[in-house]
Amino acid sequence: MAKQDLREAAAPPGPVRWTVRSWVALLVFSGVILLDGLENSMIAVAIPEIQREFGMDASTAQWLTGGYFLTFGGFLLLGGRSADLFGRRRTLVVAMAVFAALSLVGAVVDDGALVIASRFLKGLAAAFTAPAAMSLLTTTFPEGPQRNRAFGIFNVFEASGYSSGLLVGGLIAAVSWRATFVLPIPLAVLIAIGAVLVVPKDPPRRERVRLDPGGTLTLVGGTMLLVFTVVSVPEAGWSSLPTLAGFAVAAALLAAFVGVERVVKAPLIRLGLLRDRSLLAANLSIALLYGAAMGFQFLLTQYLQTLNGWEPWQFALVLLPAGLMVVVIGPKLGAMMDRFGVTTVAMVGLVSFVPCYLLMLRIGEDPDLWTVLMPVSLLWGVGFALTFASLMVAGTSGVPDEEQGVAAGLLNSSLQIGGAFGLAIVTATIAPATDLATYRPGVWVILGIAVLAIAAQAVRRAAPGGIFNR
Repeated sequence: MAKQDLREAAAPPGPVRWTVRSWVALLVFSGVILLDGLENSMIAVAIPEIQREFGMDASTAQWLTGGYFLTFGGFLLLGGRSADLFGRRRTLVVAMAVFAALSLVGAVVDDGALVIASRFLKGLAAAFTAPAAMSLLTTTFPEGPQRNRAFGIFNVFEASGYSSGLLVGGLIAAVSWRATFVLPIPLAVLIAIGAVLVVPKDPPRRERVRLDPGGTLTLVGGTMLLVFTVVSVPEAGWSSLPTLAGFAVAAALLAAFVGVERVVKAPLIRLGLLRDRSLLAANLSIALLYGAAMGFQFLLTQYLQTLNGWEPWQFALVLLPAGLMVVVIGPKLGAMMDRFGVTTVAMVGLVSFVPCYLLMLRIGEDPDLWTVLMPVSLLWGVGFALTFASLMVAGTSGVPDEEQGVAAGLLNSSLQIGGAFGLAIVTATIAPATDLATYRPGVWVILGIAVLAIAAQAVRRAAPGGIFNR
């Protein structure tokens, strides 16, 4: 079936109606974000078992997550541009096959270093699957009611993957940590097969693909060094020489990237895209949103599991109401954005995080499940349900189809780097996290990041519509 058939419901007015093939395509795209959520949350609860089996210390074990984030965040923009240049379906299928193969490798090796290496390489594969899937969604479902509805459903899969991964990972890791590596394999295979069956073939390119080696090297080098420096902050310290040097060299590489892109004939990223205030506000808001969220998750984990001795599955149950709120609100989100506007929905969602984090200031020596933790979880879920998808819509609206991969890569890169910064800042703030008094400063930091996200989105309200400086 031709690509137009997937976009058949483009003609307004009237309700959005999709064919079975359109629904299956959306399930394929959403399956990628589901897999990403599963991957990150399951490994988080499996790390203690991996440490015990291979005798890893904490600084080594943190690369089970840090290595994934390093290559994922470092290669996202390149992954998005590769999808634009070499074909989105082709990029998704190949990278997903590689992801499945690396999951199998991680499940069977008997060396801790190889397990960590598989995580580094899986992050690299995911850096190509995520923007390919998201740009396929934005080019399949036209801007407006269809895309709004599609992103609402996409958001449901993201929350479901993360919340179910915590619970499932906690249960199966008690049997064997290797099961957390095996579980994603059939899902990755189904996604690749589904993409081959329902996503139209990539159209042939009329022009020869031109690579930008200077831009690629400076961008990947700069973003990877930036992520590496941030991930290393909890161990190295903010004022240490390695940290300061890392930030300085990363800034120099990214500045060199801008210089290269100004003069090269076929730039990796058109700089005019980065001058759109609306797009930049969406990226800044999602970076701050995820930074606060990662810091909150870490703080809550430390409070419940380290300070109070809760099991991982108990922690997962505390966040289950948040996932349920996303599942309930997500399918209705498209209609909400159509009626009230994308920016309004995003702003309401961002504001929802303020009372959520304020409530965390009431935590005591013993966890208060019903008057603190449950309301916090529900508000967190409302915030994510309203904000994640609406910012994704804002960050891709007005972008030409041929640059949707770059836009998707930019959003995902902002999200990952923002999350790494938020986690590093909160980790440094609450260390050594041995008593209740050390947690409250971390809550204030999270609250401050959330307020900055609101301010960034307020700037978007004043930004002119559409994309300019093309």
